[in-house]
Amino acid sequence: MANSNSVKVVEVCRVAPLPSSPDSITSDQSLLTLFDLLWLRFSPVEPVYFYEIPPTSNPNIFYDSILPKLKASLSLTLQPFLPLAGNLTWPQHSPKPVLSFVQGDSVSLTIAESNADNFPYLSGNDFVEAKEYHPLIPPLEVSDERAAVMAIQITFFPNRGFSIGTTLHHAVLDGKNSCSFFKAWAHICKHDTGITSSSSSISLPDNLKPFHDRNAIHDPKGLGELYSNEYLNQEGPNNRSVTHRHPPRVLPEDLVRGTFDFTRENIHTLRERVVKTTRASDNPSSLHLSTFSLGCAYTWICLVKAEEIKGENSKTAMIFGVDVRSRLDHPVPETYFGNCIAGRVAVAETKGLIGEDGLAVAVKAITEALRSLDDGVLNGAELWVSKFLDFSLYDKIYSIAGSQRFEIYGTDFGWGRPKKFELVSIDKTDAVTLMDSKHGGGAVEVGLALKKPQMEVFASLFARGL
Repeated sequence: MANSNSVKVVEVCRVAPLPSSPDSITSDQSLLTLFDLLWLRFSPVEPVYFYEIPPTSNPNIFYDSILPKLKASLSLTLQPFLPLAGNLTWPQHSPKPVLSFVQGDSVSLTIAESNADNFPYLSGNDFVEAKEYHPLIPPLEVSDERAAVMAIQITFFPNRGFSIGTTLHHAVLDGKNSCSFFKAWAHICKHDTGITSSSSSISLPDNLKPFHDRNAIHDPKGLGELYSNEYLNQEGPNNRSVTHRHPPRVLPEDLVRGTFDFTRENIHTLRERVVKTTRASDNPSSLHLSTFSLGCAYTWICLVKAEEIKGENSKTAMIFGVDVRSRLDHPVPETYFGNCIAGRVAVAETKGLIGEDGLAVAVKAITEALRSLDDGVLNGAELWVSKFLDFSLYDKIYSIAGSQRFEIYGTDFGWGRPKKFELVSIDKTDAVTLMDSKHGGGAVEVGLALKKPQMEVFASLFARGL
């Protein structure tokens, strides 16, 4: 069993972007876009990656080699990712919050070490007490007036490996950006790009070069101003806070985390099941039968059953995000750095989800939600901040974080693929992660946090239905 008090802080330092030349940008600022503003007062995002250290005869390899390389490559990686070293503010003269970077800004980096031999437990496949991941996540420097964008913690597990935990302000970037940053950092670290040479310039693959122009997001309806005014009036007037104000959630003592895999064969089986079920009553070719839709649908019905959501007229909803970079009237590059996610809500009656054709019911609900994109990405966006969803209409609301397209497990710093990835922040948000699987082969994995009795029921349902 792991011990939450077993992690001690060894060092807290600052890492600044290493200038690539004397003429490097020394300051930059931009207004948040309508997509950024949706996340202004949400809880931070907290991803953590676990890496094994290959067998070695050098017991000091982490402090002698791995850590210095991680620090040096981080400084280089921040060159093209300057906003991550910056801050969010909302000056009195500004109509919207401002993301700024000035010379001297840097990222807080915590170096910690675990005194417990708990790396196999934390990075394994068994249920893990949710609280055991919390010491691996660094605090983010935030106040109502100013919020840092990112903080990082590297935790060493002697003779085992290390973890890289991060706290990110969601108003600055989405999941795709976060994964791109980690992959860029890993690429520079693994390939010694600029680390050992006299030059501080770096070279990244085109798919990892961020596009930073937030002016590329067109907002003809003035939604950004609308959202900003609504925030100003929340607990206002003139509430210019740039951080979330929700009190810390008290987590149940028996909250555990679990990870469950869908193999390629599992997805094929689920797809065939939906096609067979809908053949007589509906055209299955009109349904969205992607890996993402099927994974979300199956997880949804298992959760409803495990949590025993009941009631004659009971309804549940599932919220998920859609990357709309290519769907906008004025598309932006795939490497656009900033939020570019539109939320969609699938709704279904509980009795349908727990019935014999529950999977098909869930898939149909998700398909209908996706079809709403045909009416326009920003259709109904005027209400996205003030009233995105009437929570009183549903017995339970689930949400999905992530995408298998992020290819999380391809993030190799030079010591192999991640042993495990966790999004620690779902403890507080009740979200479910959906990512590519560490086992590869087209598999995907879902991660969730539930009370232990419910998790055990979920695990049984999940395995039995496949």
